[in-house]
Amino acid sequence: MLTLDKIYQAAFTLKDVARKTDLLYAPDLLKSADLYLKTENLQVTGSFKVRGAYNKINALTPEQRSAGIVACSAGNHAQGVALAATRMGIKSVVCMPDGAPISKVEATKRLGAEVVLVKGGYDDAHAHALELQKRTGATFIHPFDDELVIAGQGTIGLEILDQLPQVDAIVVPIGGGGLISGVACAVKSLNPNVKIYGVQAEGAPSMMVSVQDERIETLESASTFADGIAVKRPGNITFQMTERYVDDIVTVSEDEIAAAILALIERQKLIAEGAGAVSVAAALFEKLPIEGRKVVCIVSGGNIDVNILSRVITRGLVTDGRNSLLRIALEDKPGQLQGVSEIIARCGGNVVSVQYERSDANMAISSCYLMIGMETRDFAQIQQIKDELAKEGFQIADRS
Repeated sequence: MLTLDKIYQAAFTLKDVARKTDLLYAPDLLKSADLYLKTENLQVTGSFKVRGAYNKINALTPEQRSAGIVACSAGNHAQGVALAATRMGIKSVVCMPDGAPISKVEATKRLGAEVVLVKGGYDDAHAHALELQKRTGATFIHPFDDELVIAGQGTIGLEILDQLPQVDAIVVPIGGGGLISGVACAVKSLNPNVKIYGVQAEGAPSMMVSVQDERIETLESASTFADGIAVKRPGNITFQMTERYVDDIVTVSEDEIAAAILALIERQKLIAEGAGAVSVAAALFEKLPIEGRKVVCIVSGGNIDVNILSRVITRGLVTDGRNSLLRIALEDKPGQLQGVSEIIARCGGNVVSVQYERSDANMAISSCYLMIGMETRDFAQIQQIKDELAKEGFQIADRS
């Protein structure tokens, strides 16, 4: 098993490579606990993955370096591998899912790696990388199930204890388990009283299911826009370490992740990808017993595709009740739209889109459906608008 000494050795290796990322107090995010953010989204390459990748590659023998390296990644490990290999003059090939965000693919190429896009998801890229490793004799750099990689990730735990010695709990995203294994090992070795909580996406709970079943399980699918943690099967080493060190694992929904990303943008001026925001989502939506405690959420990465970001923001606005759609059944006659608009304006809402629908066969010929998109403050304001419309005789057929 990984030892604390190896994590300290990794910290020495990384002292001129990885940033000691800031630990930011975030009182505007959560009132029920003292919440801090470990900003690995501001790390070199935009995620924590450079720590483990560099620590592993730095330990390769001259023979292994000359043979080159191969890796698989949804995007963040890829950039860490590419940066480390290029700095050390090592040829690197990274297999990535063909659906990986374009920004991550291009960033990996810019850092000097050869990228091979593989049809399917992360696990398909992993299988292809192993085939390449066998054919070429290159060294495979596993994204999470390797003690040197885990030791590199564990340096985050050392930094948190140095930055906030009185921390009560640390909330960590889980994909394959490398990050939480390293952090938990470091922290529990130095202060066993600190609680370590893991968070997975509802659509990819491989580690949580495995821990519950007390054996490693492989999911049929891993479905989440948080591509960095969309892993069907945890690692052998990481499963053992999670069982040993981690206090609990919870899941968050896609809407909760989107709301957390939006909250980080608006209240902290931070960009997080889906995988990086799950820890904050668990805190915001009260998935963990952290009330009144000093809590650190690791924001593990910020490499989100801008096209995904716009959709995530929209979803986050809907989840917060700040973007809504009313579907109103009304008489198709002059003045109806004006009446609806005046009520919405009087309640403080802002109309952003209007659409008529006359094609429903169940409607009277003289009737129509009016779809109104609105910007609102919260769900209470939506309800107020609905109530006022009902008082004026308008019938709300559907809303979201």
